[in-house]
Amino acid sequence: MMMINVAVLLAVIVVMRLRRRTQARSRVEERNTALIVLALGILIAPTPLGQGIFNVIKQLVSGVSQAGA
Repeated sequence: MMMINVAVLLAVIVVMRLRRRTQARSRVEERNTALIVLALGILIAPTPLGQGIFNVIKQLVSGVSQAGA
């Protein structure tokens, strides 16, 4: 239960950070945003939502690779 709440908090932080104009960001801000997104991905990955996202991406990648062959 706690893992979901932290994931929601990180998702809100990511959305707020990405709404800012690109020109106003420094490299440190961009790096911090990337680290926050990585932490969000790690928190979501073991949940059913994360597994569903993984399966959808896996199907898309296999479809694209089959279309290219």
